[in-house]
Amino acid sequence: MIVTKYDYRDQFDDLDGLTDRIRALLLKGDYVLGPAVARFEERFAAYNSVAHAIGVNSGTDAIVLALRALDIGPGDEVVTVANTFHASVLAVTAVGARPVLVDCEPDTYLMDLSQLESAVTSRTRAVLVVHMFGQAVDMERVEAVSRRHGLAVVEDCAQAVGARWNGRRVGGFGHVGCFSFHPSKNLAAAGDGGAIVTDDAAIDRRVRVLRGLGQRAQNEHVERGCNSKLDSVQALVLDAKLDLLDDWNARRASVADRYAKAFDGTAVTATPPAGDRHVFHLYQVSVRDRDRVLADVTERGVQAVVRYPVPIHRQPAFADLDLGTSYPHAQAQADHTMCLPVRPNLTDEEITYVAQTLVEATTSPRP
Repeated sequence: MIVTKYDYRDQFDDLDGLTDRIRALLLKGDYVLGPAVARFEERFAAYNSVAHAIGVNSGTDAIVLALRALDIGPGDEVVTVANTFHASVLAVTAVGARPVLVDCEPDTYLMDLSQLESAVTSRTRAVLVVHMFGQAVDMERVEAVSRRHGLAVVEDCAQAVGARWNGRRVGGFGHVGCFSFHPSKNLAAAGDGGAIVTDDAAIDRRVRVLRGLGQRAQNEHVERGCNSKLDSVQALVLDAKLDLLDDWNARRASVADRYAKAFDGTAVTATPPAGDRHVFHLYQVSVRDRDRVLADVTERGVQAVVRYPVPIHRQPAFADLDLGTSYPHAQAQADHTMCLPVRPNLTDEEITYVAQTLVEATTSPRP
């Protein structure tokens, strides 16, 4: 049996009329921004219970533009987590700020908030909270630290669209929430895309200027912006999928629950259950002799992967930043974890096969 990470067929089975809408848009020539993007922005803001959503061309640009809208730049520090994806820290450096890392927790792999306050200095301007793998960080604790020190809070929700903390969806807690619609994400474009959400009207206005080459009106360039617009075809795809997102996330959680029960009492350390806090963009497990186990299950048709094998502080691109060397839990994640297929349309047979294959690989090494 082959069990794949991605199968995009289920993402389009229920999208009646989408191809007709795309064809009509293409014939009209309304390719960038326009009514399709405005409609998706309005609906995505409502989905996240915020006042504003701004479509951009990637999740990375969403963070860059959020930081720029908050006037964060050279001389400033931004605290984030050591096990995040490269793009989170890349965005901080792109505006000239210095990333400061804290370790993750050993079980959830979320930012260890007990270390957050000690990472704050006189130069710290913001906390970049990363809802890793689809699970929400404790935003009340983050907000308490940010209030004490006068810090902006930027939420990296690239992996966590739809996840909740105390009943509220992520993205609406901080000053700005940043989302990715890369094809691998739970809410996936048919290409790339991203969005910024905020309740702050001034941030909304500024991001809209920045994403459009710094242009406030035709040929009136008031800032040195960039070209980062969500295109209309992607907006149509995302808008059509938005109504199905919560159901897809619920199916992911059901798959994760099946895995957790299958791994109970085995040598596999599974992701802790987290209710609606977790939308399971990725399903992490920790095993001994990870690389051998990964090779074994892959040979037997399970498309498991490692995310992320090289932590931020060991990435060559950031070697000049003096990010520190001691992040034991981030390093343990890099050394011992792997991600199992967790797409919404996994069948019961596939889930059982993945779980059995992994348990067998951890208990009976193949010759």
